[in-house]
Amino acid sequence: MPGKEQSTIEQSQLSGNLSADENKLRDIYKNSSDVVFRSFYIGENDKAMLIYIEGMSNVQEIDEGVLSPLMNVTRDTGTAVDSLIDKKVAVSDVKKVKEISECVKEIASGNPVILVDKQNTGFALGLSKWEKRSVEEPQAEMVVRGPREGFVETLSVNTSLLRRRIHNPKLKMQSMAVGRYTETKVIIAYIEGIAGQELIDEVEKRIKRVDIDGIIESGVLEEFIEDDPYSPFPQALTTERPDVVTANLLEGRVAILVDGTPISMVVPTTLYTLLQSPQDYYSRFLVGTLIRWLRYMFFLVSLLFPSLYVALLTYHHEMIPTALLISAAASREQVPFPALVEALIMEITFEALREAGVRLPKQLGGAVSIVGALVIGEAAVSAGIVSAPMVIVVAITGVASFTVPNYEASYAIRMLRFPIIILAGTLGLLGAMLGILLIIVHLASLRTFGEPYLSPMAPMKGKDMKDILVRAPWWKLNTRPHSTGKSNTNRQSNNQKPSPIRGKE
Repeated sequence: MPGKEQSTIEQSQLSGNLSADENKLRDIYKNSSDVVFRSFYIGENDKAMLIYIEGMSNVQEIDEGVLSPLMNVTRDTGTAVDSLIDKKVAVSDVKKVKEISECVKEIASGNPVILVDKQNTGFALGLSKWEKRSVEEPQAEMVVRGPREGFVETLSVNTSLLRRRIHNPKLKMQSMAVGRYTETKVIIAYIEGIAGQELIDEVEKRIKRVDIDGIIESGVLEEFIEDDPYSPFPQALTTERPDVVTANLLEGRVAILVDGTPISMVVPTTLYTLLQSPQDYYSRFLVGTLIRWLRYMFFLVSLLFPSLYVALLTYHHEMIPTALLISAAASREQVPFPALVEALIMEITFEALREAGVRLPKQLGGAVSIVGALVIGEAAVSAGIVSAPMVIVVAITGVASFTVPNYEASYAIRMLRFPIIILAGTLGLLGAMLGILLIIVHLASLRTFGEPYLSPMAPMKGKDMKDILVRAPWWKLNTRPHSTGKSNTNRQSNNQKPSPIRGKE
């Protein structure tokens, strides 16, 4: 079969016969017009071949630092080719390859390969170069105060952004390839001595067992390594911000970086980590605590507000103040649908408008979302399809969902909102409470890389609470989280509370 024949060719050794090795590589790259085979002579007598992929290698460096010095060299009798390349080739990274598969791997990575006649060893040159996006501020994770750098699609740039922040050599980065055809490079980053070895081994084991044609984005890999694939809640923190990854590495977590995407993953994560923003730690602790409490409150509002409104309006009139009840009843007088159907219509319409705003070009997306919501809401109220209070409830719920800093976590809330609305519309407050209990039971049983999803609230860890319900001052955050920083708990010295300089009496 052709596939088996090509696989056999790739696994073979370089023979030293340049024509035979060239034919093997040409057969592998058959019908590939972007693969360049450049014949030349080292000096006057040694025939050689340079193979690279157009657009992935630095052609100028190839011409000036490789071909020109090798073609113009005067080779002394007895001088080995590898010694000649070491002396004449002006390339910092030169790697010897002995198998056809190694040549294919290096060429696919953008590194040109030199084959020399009567030599069973080739030379891969570190001259990869391709177009890449410059470092910019992440559009989905903006902050008022903090770094403006974000990851890009090039893995080497992303690792350098982490190295710029953590200068210690204990920052380790293990590399592996995932995908039969794409062979996507994946980096596991951690700080040795802070991250637990069991966590590192577990992350490595889960990634190695992935067997798929290709990894296009980190979300594909995330689905293969998470603990509970049927949970709506994300079990890895996804971020474009190098400072967020750095902070999590310093707490003993492990980062997973995938080539070709700016989105990195951090494991393990908890529900409270998903509700935290880097802005909390860059502002003063009183402001950070206030904003965090506001975020927790609107997190609950985005999940429960429509269902509570439906339950009270349908079954529990006695719990609504009389004036408000009369106003709501008057606004619903012309509405032909029950509150449950009304809420579902408005929620589905709002979600459709939000998705339309995301998919449209940036210049039109915001305008369509805002204008569409205003026009449709006003028209629906005027036509008597929905009531004005329901429009207000759905609008407040939509605004509240935007306060969740992690976009994947907001998806979970948007998804769970619908079953709770249905439970509230059929069973009243009892149904809403049932939905809340089911969510709490699920979260309490959920694990992410062996760690409880509700940690440190369940199980309760008192020392870690100073960075959950409140954002304690930095001089009080002297220990790492118990669940991730077990091997190295202290991250700063004690007694660093600032105090004014007292003058002489």
